Amino acid sequence: MSETETAVSFASDNASRFVEELKALLRIPSISTDPERVADVRMAAQFVADELARIGMENVRLIETTTATRKGHPLVYADWLNAAPAADGKPKPTVLCYGHYDVQPAEPLELWKSPAFEPEIRDGNLYARGAVDDKGQMWMHVKALESLLAAGGTLPVNVRVIVEGEEEVGGEGIAAFVREHGDELKADVALVSDTEMFAPELPTLCVGIRGMIYTEIEVQGARTDLHSGLYGGAAPNPFVALAQMIAKLKDEDGRILIPGIYNVVRRPSEAELAAWKTLPFDEAEYREHEVGSTELVGEPGYSVLERTWARPTLEVHGMPGGFIGAGAKTVIPAKALAKVSMRLVPDMWPAETFAMFKGYVESIVPKGVTVQVRLIHSGDPLVISTDNVFVAKATAAMRTVFGKETVFIRSGGSIPIVGDFVRVLGMPTVMMGFGLPDDNLHAPNEKFNLSNFHRGIESIVRWLELVGA
Repeated sequence: MSETETAVSFASDNASRFVEELKALLRIPSISTDPERVADVRMAAQFVADELARIGMENVRLIETTTATRKGHPLVYADWLNAAPAADGKPKPTVLCYGHYDVQPAEPLELWKSPAFEPEIRDGNLYARGAVDDKGQMWMHVKALESLLAAGGTLPVNVRVIVEGEEEVGGEGIAAFVREHGDELKADVALVSDTEMFAPELPTLCVGIRGMIYTEIEVQGARTDLHSGLYGGAAPNPFVALAQMIAKLKDEDGRILIPGIYNVVRRPSEAELAAWKTLPFDEAEYREHEVGSTELVGEPGYSVLERTWARPTLEVHGMPGGFIGAGAKTVIPAKALAKVSMRLVPDMWPAETFAMFKGYVESIVPKGVTVQVRLIHSGDPLVISTDNVFVAKATAAMRTVFGKETVFIRSGGSIPIVGDFVRVLGMPTVMMGFGLPDDNLHAPNEKFNLSNFHRGIESIVRWLELVGA
């Protein structure tokens, strides 16, 4: 039996253990945005580091990070750089495996069928916050490496592993590390499993992601909160002003109203658009079971896939502030805040887009209030060429596992570090994910299909072997 098949057999024999280990990781509420969870985030980092050391990876360590404004969450680093040279004497390629161990908040908690941090298996799915985004998919990398090391004591390629704890809050720490210490991550290709399959049983590679700017708009009215009876009609209301401004950001068809925002948007190629039309997409099914709304919205003249993969968007995520408790409090708040993001597509760059967004918001401020527009975090959009050997070997690996040809899609989401891998380190990236469209990322009842978890491990084992062949 070849080492590949021995590794695949090892993964199959240890499938139940792999799931139990993942459950233990999922029980750690590593919510990176919550300052009260700093210790839990570090606990998750140490959990991953301990497992990498246990399976035989080398130079395992936590790397502390800092940003301009705060101490960050640690990176987990490991490597194994002992792959024997090829028959012609050339060194084997080096693969950088990336993932993240931090998760989104679990609220609203009352909508979970089982507690968010008490993993539960139902109908072949593992339910927990972080199950698919990204603890489960990151764990596939770890278990694939374990299976290969257990099979023959070696890996078919040189491997570096970097796992971050801030992907869900913008990834500032790892971005700084890449800029300042990129030589420590030097590799021929990066593997990212933080994406999804287009449909069940359909092997998929993501070749495009949208970028992002995440902002806060803060509106200041009076110096302090005011009695709405005594001052209503004379004092400015920051929430009303904020609502008026937000209403001017998009029209009723969903078109963004910032002047010039569409000038640099790159249209997908005709070949890519034609390929998207062949995908098994049912708009009614998507609306009913994934979105769950009475109808879909967005720019006229574009398909749903174009609107979610290749068009910029602007969304409002929350308007905290004022009085939201039980009962009544007749007050005009002094401040109002809105969290607003934009998803960006090629060739929109975060700095230029934020400047346009900020300038437009400042031009529509109602009288009586002042406004501050802050950039919280950002990421670049990216489209990856499919014409490279690493993508070809990924499709071959998944063909063996799934028995089908791989489809290429884009994602409407953002993975900030992928842009840094490509542009700062000059490293091609393979985005090979095994989530499903109904896995409820960032929502209650997040899940990961366990069949895909195990097939993901096998696909990574076979891909690493092919890359090293």
